[in-house]
Amino acid sequence: MRENIPIIRLRSHSGRLVARDGVVLCFFMRCSHKEVAPAVWRALQTYLHAIPSQSLNWYGSDDGDTLPLDDKGWEHIRWQILERTWGAEWLVDLEEDASAVGGYHFEYAGRKLDDPGFSHAENSTCGVSFSFPTEYLLEHGPSRLRDLALELAGELPFSFGYASLAFVSPHGLWYAARKELRGLLSRYLGLDLYHLDETSRVIGTRARGAYWLTFLGQPLLVQLGDIEALRNTLPFPEVSFHPLKDERLLLTLGEWPDAIDTAKKVYLPQYRALAHLLEPFLYEERTGWISLDKDNIRRWLRRLCQ
Repeated sequence: MRENIPIIRLRSHSGRLVARDGVVLCFFMRCSHKEVAPAVWRALQTYLHAIPSQSLNWYGSDDGDTLPLDDKGWEHIRWQILERTWGAEWLVDLEEDASAVGGYHFEYAGRKLDDPGFSHAENSTCGVSFSFPTEYLLEHGPSRLRDLALELAGELPFSFGYASLAFVSPHGLWYAARKELRGLLSRYLGLDLYHLDETSRVIGTRARGAYWLTFLGQPLLVQLGDIEALRNTLPFPEVSFHPLKDERLLLTLGEWPDAIDTAKKVYLPQYRALAHLLEPFLYEERTGWISLDKDNIRRWLRRLCQ
């Protein structure tokens, strides 16, 4: 329910806002950049039409600077996604604010998966994420966000995807406030902590966890069984099943996303049942990006399996 969504603002020691509450949509595609580039560009246009104008104002340049996303900037982004043919990676980062984390953010990590010089290519993907402030969800309602997620998913040849309440924090800026973050992670089991670039390098065709909206592609869906088998495994009235083209499926775990606040002893059995079902198919991180301890991220990814 909407009243279960917390307001979160995490700041660095210098006072910079590095993480806030919001919603993130992530999709992982086991395809090379050249195969998915047009779909990613169309999905970006869908996102832009859905959010307020001027919500994305800055982009990360190739040399590490943050530049205004004006007409020249958009020309560069279009070239980066659709026209640049050389290289092994295509990294696009569009932000609302250049000085602090905003609610709107687009990130794409494209890769040439058949490049023999690309390390860990056997488990790499092209990943894309779209974020929204919580205010967008509260204003438009969960049905609108679900419809938008379906529209985005329809453009993308994903193997796994999800939409969730989240600590919105592009490319791991939350690390600057990790001490404060740890307590929030243990309290709010339904808030995702994401690092698209890191995860998209290692997830392959595996799963990341159980989420409000969980998109299952191939081969993961066939490994879990057909839709009827999933209905029997997840016999909860809150769960809905939405078949998609190309033998894919959207599982919706409730009308609203939930932060799963352990302080309120919230118990949502459908989340735990799906988490247990997916546990054998969860990927393994190569690094411990919550802390220096790799086991921390492994335990956190399996938090709903306890």
